Order: sequence, then C-alpha cells, then structure tokens
Amino acid sequence: MTDVTGETRRAAPQGLVFFAIGGIVLIDVVMDLQEGTSPGHLVTEAAIFVLAAIGIAHFIKALTQNNLALHEKSIALARSLDAQKAEAAKWRKDAKALIDGLAAAIDSQLDDWKLSSAEKEVALLLLKGLTHKEVAEIRGTGEATARQQARSLYRKAGLSGRHDLAAFFLEDLLLPSSLQKPGAGAPAPSAL
Repeated sequence: MTDVTGETRRAAPQGLVFFAIGGIVLIDVVMDLQEGTSPGHLVTEAAIFVLAAIGIAHFIKALTQNNLALHEKSIALARSLDAQKAEAAKWRKDAKALIDGLAAAIDSQLDDWKLSSAEKEVALLLLKGLTHKEVAEIRGTGEATARQQARSLYRKAGLSGRHDLAAFFLEDLLLPSSLQKPGAGAPAPSAL
C-alpha cells in the first residue's frame, strides 16, 4: 500500500501554491475591473484563475482520495486487530484445560520431590525464567537464600540445575506430537 500521509504532505505545498495564485489573481481581476483594464488583460488573468482553480480542484480530489485510503486502511487494521484478539481468546479457551492439567501435573511432581513450600515457589519462578535475583525480589528474601533454595530443590529432584528443571517439565512440550518419542528424554507430560 502507498504511503498515504506522505503523499498528502508532498501535495500540500502544491495545493497552497494554487490557492495563493488563485487568490492573488482574483484580487487583481477585481482591482482591474474597478480601474477599467483592457478585456485582453482580463481574459489572460481569468485564464490564470481558471488554471489555478483546476489545480485547487485536483488538490482537493487528491486529499479526498487520500482520506478515503486512510479510512480504509484504519478499518482494515481494526479488523485485523479484532481477528487477532479473537484468535488469541480462542487459543486461551482451547488451551485452558491443557494449561490447567500441566499446572496440576507440575504441582504433583513438586509434591513427589517432597519440596518445601518455599522450594516449590522458587521452582515455579525459575520455570518462568526468572533469575535468582528476581526470585529473591519477588519473595522478599536475599539472593543467597534464593540460590540456596534452588540448590536444595535441585538436590531433592536429582537435577543438576535450572536447565534440567525446565527440561524435565517442558522438553516434550516443545516438539510437535508427530516428533515426540515416548520414553526418550524427559517424561511425556501425560506421565507427570
């Protein structure tokens, strides 16, 4: 699509020139009529005024077309935004049961590892991708405490660190179902 606002900006000086020429010529014709100027001179100035009026009409037409194009573009953008919002809402609705099931499975696994409530909270924040510093800020503890709780949860779970924690829960979720191999790597989400 063309840059409609750019076209309007480029046409504006031309339109102003036509308005100025038309106004000056009209004033001159009125003054010439009062002074009794020759008909040939009046015809020449009238022709200039007509040309200026044609330029003004062309400018107004271009503005109108540009405004219509802008209006159509804004309607198309609004429709696209509405479609994206509807698609996102549908995805959230369709995935709600899966997300709820995954949350319950993760919670159950954290219970199986016999984590304290603080360790569970740290585990969930680490799964969201937060740093130890961010975990500490959210929980109102020191960064050293967050690191110690993370080490404790890794030890109880038999994991080597945050990457293993994430892989344990998410590895098979990131593959299309046609590529998932049951029994390979982390347990399938349904096994949680």
